[in-house]
Amino acid sequence: MTLLLLFAGGLIALIAGANLLVRGASTLAAVLGISPLVIGLTVVAFGTSAPEMAVSVQSAWSGKTDLAVGNVVGSNIFNVLFILGLSALIAPLVVAEQLVRKEVPIMIGASLLVLVLAQGGLISRVEGGILFALVVAYTVYLIGAARREGAAASADYEREYGAQARSRGGHLALQGALIVGGLVLLVLGSDWLVQAAVQTARLLGLSEVVIGLTIVAAGTSLPEVAASIAATLKGERDIAVGNVVGSNLFNLLAVLGLSSLISPSGLTVAPALISFDIPVMLAVAVACLPIFFSGYRIARWEGALFLSYYVCYAAYLLLSATGHDALPAFSRVMLLFAVPLTAITLVVILVRELAAQRRI
Repeated sequence: MTLLLLFAGGLIALIAGANLLVRGASTLAAVLGISPLVIGLTVVAFGTSAPEMAVSVQSAWSGKTDLAVGNVVGSNIFNVLFILGLSALIAPLVVAEQLVRKEVPIMIGASLLVLVLAQGGLISRVEGGILFALVVAYTVYLIGAARREGAAASADYEREYGAQARSRGGHLALQGALIVGGLVLLVLGSDWLVQAAVQTARLLGLSEVVIGLTIVAAGTSLPEVAASIAATLKGERDIAVGNVVGSNLFNLLAVLGLSSLISPSGLTVAPALISFDIPVMLAVAVACLPIFFSGYRIARWEGALFLSYYVCYAAYLLLSATGHDALPAFSRVMLLFAVPLTAITLVVILVRELAAQRRI
């Protein structure tokens, strides 16, 4: 019972802290006149990724580097397959052209960079510093681009959040208190969640990598789930998709970068992550391109495909962790039928879309 209360309390504190942080940061951002898409890529994405940051940094500081890396990799896979899949099932998602041509390729490049850095089994503090410097440069670029939009950005923001949003920006002390309160809850929640996750791993005989890839990754991604689904239901689909892409970039560059800097000897990366989970994360990022290209939208059937693949991924992790007899048969079905069929479908979608664009 104590373990369940610790885990539940950690999740509640993380979600409440993230909500306070996003609320305060969003109101302050109104003063800057940032467009809705950039709000999704920065304020909302970075705010909802704060739980991943808190958990991974806390884990790295405590020497639990498997949990720190597994949380980031698992969260990125969860964000694309589960959150985008579920959001598209609710309503087909319209994707901004900027995401397809700029942010998604950047996400793919960041995923590939992490895979390359992890090959030696360690992301050093120097490499972590490079990752963190990249997210700073990316954020400065986004804010600079948004500021150059001028009046158009301000008009878009007011359509998204209402004309009164700017007037609330004057209460800087209140918004600062919300941000500080959110950070405090995030630190407390991350500490409780890490404790509960480690104890759960020991009780079930599972490795910290598996716990980080599944339970902790899904738990810390709940703010992204809530934000994207709420945005989808309100028709703000730029924010729904931008939140996922921005969160993934933040996880890869800021969370892994800062965690590497915090850890005394950098982040050790488990062989299973290098050989399977990080390549899956990269493949999921690459799979976004042809789907996003198909009319700049994610159809319901594509959302169902993403969601079903997350179920298969989670099932594989659990079967592998428990050494279940069904694992060999399950692996053969995925490798010989499901994965090739999906790859062919994605290639056909991409070829058709490129051909259609040439005819225009």
